[in-house]
Amino acid sequence: MKSLKELFDRITQRVNINLRELKFDVNPFVKDLVPFHQLVKFYAFYGITPHHPLDFQFRQSNLAGSYFLGKCCATNSILYKSDIRGDELKKKGDTCEFQGFRIPVSRDEAIRIEDSFLIKTLVHNFSHDPETLENFFIRNTVSTHYANIHGSPTDGSYLGPFATVDLTTMNDCVIGAFSYVQAGEISHLHIEPGTVWVRSPNNFNFLYRYPLNKLNHYIHFTAGAPPQGLLIDFVEDRKEAFQRVFETMNIDPSVTIPNNASLDRFAVIKPKTHISENVLVAQRAFLQNSWMGKGANAQENCYIINSRLEGFNVTAHGAKIIEADLGQNVFVGFNSFLRGRPDCRLSIGKESIIMPHTIIDVKEPLSIPPGHLVWGLVTSPADLENNSIELKELNKISEGFSRGNMFFEGSGSSFVTAFRDRIHHILEANGALYDGMKNRGHAQKNQNISFNTIQPYPEGDLKGLYPTIIIRP
Repeated sequence: MKSLKELFDRITQRVNINLRELKFDVNPFVKDLVPFHQLVKFYAFYGITPHHPLDFQFRQSNLAGSYFLGKCCATNSILYKSDIRGDELKKKGDTCEFQGFRIPVSRDEAIRIEDSFLIKTLVHNFSHDPETLENFFIRNTVSTHYANIHGSPTDGSYLGPFATVDLTTMNDCVIGAFSYVQAGEISHLHIEPGTVWVRSPNNFNFLYRYPLNKLNHYIHFTAGAPPQGLLIDFVEDRKEAFQRVFETMNIDPSVTIPNNASLDRFAVIKPKTHISENVLVAQRAFLQNSWMGKGANAQENCYIINSRLEGFNVTAHGAKIIEADLGQNVFVGFNSFLRGRPDCRLSIGKESIIMPHTIIDVKEPLSIPPGHLVWGLVTSPADLENNSIELKELNKISEGFSRGNMFFEGSGSSFVTAFRDRIHHILEANGALYDGMKNRGHAQKNQNISFNTIQPYPEGDLKGLYPTIIIRP
């Protein structure tokens, strides 16, 4: 295991060099966070379909429990139970439009992970940076439990647990626990825990900060200790349910699936769950006693329990919905936590937008009217007043406003339009709009995936490392 330890030291040193100006040391946060013996126990696996390029390269890396789809390369990296999802990689001949430019893609895009340590991280490639069209890179980066790197080329950075960088090129930054950043391009920033920041230069700027004394109940991470809080406990309490799907090669679906829907064989589906047409259920999703209406989706690391989603609902990576009823076209953002109770349901009206990293945790019935934007921490009707706005009202704002801990400046109509366009793209890409002929998406293309496993050296100095592997057609 000597080489594995040397690899870990190499990664942390390179990240620390990049973060020296911020005086941030990743070592205390990740040392012993995943014991080395854990990195030897799990196989890695990759998917093959007719719709995704078969091109994988793994060099001097550990890939324990990680999943790869599309053109991916890992070099000098440690990936522990991460999902590297390249199903929206650009192809040679595609054209990228950006601010009036039409930029041709000269070769197939690839996800390239170098000198990085990704712990239970979701990487999705829907990239936006016109400067790196063919190379979606993650370099010199450490990310911790249930972080999301979504369309965000990243270099020299650290992400705390349940942090998300979304459509943001990031260099030499620290993103605190449960923070969400969608800001185009950032460098040399230290984002405090519980920050939700959405910026479009010259258009709008949305900023919310959680009260840390309240956020700590849900997620708290300090050097020398594992992540703690309700969010971690919630996931850990259901961890055993995934053991069977990863230990058994062939599992028949426990529910009936329409022929235009997709249920990943690495998802957990508990009894009394209904899957409608054009539904996408991704790997590591957890559904129990829930109704998934037409075109709804549950992305990676989502939990939907005792809930009803009427249709065309987006449940983004890591979101959790418990004891809730959602109307059509409700968007629930990354890593949000929505929890009603059996005797006090949470209801969300149609066409509402629940901002990424929102916590709605109620002990009395709560109903969110249709067409509202909701953010931050909501535990009562009074909180909802301070943490929501009707989309029609937001559309009229031209300069800015503040409400509670949220500050907004710029064009409200631009903000709403950007979100609605994004939601439409997600529904289209996931196959929610498939009519039997047109608009095929992930729900249709991911129905027949062959999974193949690879394993590391079992002993000796190379114990825990995977041999150099190149997989091509």
